[in-house]
Amino acid sequence: MTLLVTGASGFVGGALAAALVARGEDVIGVDRAPPPAEPREGRGTFRFVAADLRQAGALDPILAEARPDRLVIGAAVTADAARERADPAGVIAVNVGAVADAIRAAARHRVGRVLYLGSGAVYGESAAGTAALVEDETPLRPRSLYAISKQAGEATALRLADTFGLDLVAARLGTCFGPFERDTGLRDTLSAPHQILRLAARGEPVRLPRPGRRDWLYIRDAVAGLLALLDAGRPSHAVYNVAAGFEWPLSELCAVLAGARPGFRWSVSGPEAANVDLYEAFDRAPMSVARIVADTAYRPAFDLAAVARDFLREPWSVSP
Repeated sequence: MTLLVTGASGFVGGALAAALVARGEDVIGVDRAPPPAEPREGRGTFRFVAADLRQAGALDPILAEARPDRLVIGAAVTADAARERADPAGVIAVNVGAVADAIRAAARHRVGRVLYLGSGAVYGESAAGTAALVEDETPLRPRSLYAISKQAGEATALRLADTFGLDLVAARLGTCFGPFERDTGLRDTLSAPHQILRLAARGEPVRLPRPGRRDWLYIRDAVAGLLALLDAGRPSHAVYNVAAGFEWPLSELCAVLAGARPGFRWSVSGPEAANVDLYEAFDRAPMSVARIVADTAYRPAFDLAAVARDFLREPWSVSP
């Protein structure tokens, strides 16, 4: 089958494209700039097409030529507060406007299934407690412009898919980290695990504002969840959390790193002295995976021990 992935040069889009190629799919990757390395391992193929998705109709000629069976809408601006102030219209243009145009184009060109990559950030203030975040039960109370625009993008995708009669599934992704994460110029909020590894690569001490317990989502589990949603015959729901199912604090990650590299220093120093940004004043409650586990083949596999075996074997190779 042929899939078109927007945002294919980004973190999650790039990891998903690589997994699709590895299992024999033909992938058209669309983004403003090419990925640092195109996926080559596997029986599938990858072809990059440059496009500015802020332009109405940008996907139409690509869809008309490639005629993909499925479309993944992954292009997004993960904005921090500075970008919110500098370019709020640009954030909304990508995270909402480009989503609407992609749905219109998918309907016009008869795409079979559309997968929208949303975010657990839409839960916002509701995540300040301890109760698990459940798709149709937990109120959406987004705080940042990024989270607000992702909620709007999801709602727009669901509404237009219903209007056009499209088969669409929305995935609310947890906080991802792992291989493929990098500063793309559109990802302002790099994950805390990535920040820790980058400091370690530079030989600098890590100072955490707090232990930072969360259901940190390793990218391989994130991709497994997205593949499960792409493959599901007739999902029972339109929206699914794609989350870890495991919780662990960043302090434990630092302890693992300290055991692997003598001389690595870390501490829980409080907000004033911290050099790792957690972006929120509270630890977000875990996202429930009950729905996706019940409806698909997805089974989270990467707790901290599995992450250490897969990703932290050479943790100092992360670009400083």
